[in-house]
Amino acid sequence: MQRLRNLGLPEARIREIRDSGNNPRTIDWLAPAGGTVMVKNIINGQRVAAGDEIYRIVDLSNVWVIAETAEGDLADIKLGDRATVTFRAYRREPVEGTVTFIYPQVKTETRTVQVRIEIANPDQKLKPDMYTDVVFHADADKVPVTTVSASAIIDSGAQQIVLVSKGEGRFEPRSVKLGRHGDGFVEIVEGLKAGEEVVTTATFLIDAESNLQTALKTFSQPEESK
Repeated sequence: MQRLRNLGLPEARIREIRDSGNNPRTIDWLAPAGGTVMVKNIINGQRVAAGDEIYRIVDLSNVWVIAETAEGDLADIKLGDRATVTFRAYRREPVEGTVTFIYPQVKTETRTVQVRIEIANPDQKLKPDMYTDVVFHADADKVPVTTVSASAIIDSGAQQIVLVSKGEGRFEPRSVKLGRHGDGFVEIVEGLKAGEEVVTTATFLIDAESNLQTALKTFSQPEESK
């Protein structure tokens, strides 16, 4: 019995062997934790040594979602933030999770940072290596920002411009500095004031650099004397 204790056999199993008076050739060895077998590295009759991984058992009642987050969005994410996660397999059933860890390194290839989100999985529907879409919910008490529809931005690569309505069919091209993106809107850090009207349609016609320069010249020409 002491040899069995040295091998780590549970005391309840040792008592069962002692009380039965039998000396079994095989012993059922209970896993130290319940879960789902993810890896099986043994077959019947195989010899093992101390430290060998025989089975890998994972508790899937809670899962991690690792979100690849753009470097520019990292300042708005902190531990404890709420996140809505939509699994590709269950698009109509988004679930809520909590940010529990932000990884310390940036991927140089993609300029992204991994953010860990923990989600309850009581019915075991969520499987390892599933793809997801994640929406982080930033603090609701932050100062409001000026935004425009993403379709209002004319981006030639070298500059970003919006067309500001001046009334009576006149428009002014305005260079802007962009901030965060989300839900079809873009934050304007510099260049616009709240309440100014901008063109939100047909700007794709002048998104090329050559078309943009031509359009800017047209808008910049002084009005002819009446």
